[in-house]
Amino acid sequence: MAKRGKRYQEALKLVDGDKLYTIDEAVELVKKCATAKFDETVEVALKLGVDPRHADQQVRGTVTLPHGTGKDVRVLVFAKGEKAKEAEAAGADFVGAEDLAEKIESGWVDFDVAIATPDMMGVVGKLGRILGPRGLMPNPRTGTVTFEIETTVKEVKAGKVEFRVNKEAGVHVGIGKVSFTEEMLKDNLVAVLQAIIRAKPSAAKGTYLRKAAIASTMGPGIRLNTTEITQNIR
Repeated sequence: MAKRGKRYQEALKLVDGDKLYTIDEAVELVKKCATAKFDETVEVALKLGVDPRHADQQVRGTVTLPHGTGKDVRVLVFAKGEKAKEAEAAGADFVGAEDLAEKIESGWVDFDVAIATPDMMGVVGKLGRILGPRGLMPNPRTGTVTFEIETTVKEVKAGKVEFRVNKEAGVHVGIGKVSFTEEMLKDNLVAVLQAIIRAKPSAAKGTYLRKAAIASTMGPGIRLNTTEITQNIR
């Protein structure tokens, strides 16, 4: 195991590893534990009671964070003609078609979210082996394959994020920056938890929300009381 630095060790002393914290307690503590010289990202990590090997137990969706992500999201749009102009006007960082596909095939993936109009999926589909593993592939289920380009670009820029269960039944979502107020982080966290709870597959049996924790980029994990979450968040 890699040796932890002094900042991390000092922050770790503030956290009771045996305690399950309330959302209010955890948000307050995560800010205290963030001692890096940059504005750390705060992330929630969840362990779900699903088996991702089964198609009917997938957990995937989007949620708009009330206070945004705290970072400049780089949006790429695959579109032509009027829809390309619409994307540019809405604030997309990169807009194109075959030219962008060729650039990505050569190894360029310097963007955070990809959106495509349905008529461009013939071009985009060939990029699945590159974009898929990185979670960048446009998908109609998450609203990133759409003709509603202006609305979608603006939503993503404003703080719309995607969540997806991984093969270990985990979900990781950024909920903001440590520079956010406690209320802002709490609002964003609750929004994410609500979305994931509502996305529970009907095929999932037993306890759905098994473990939860929040942490800043360089800080220790702070375990959340999942019983409190389940009882109070709908």
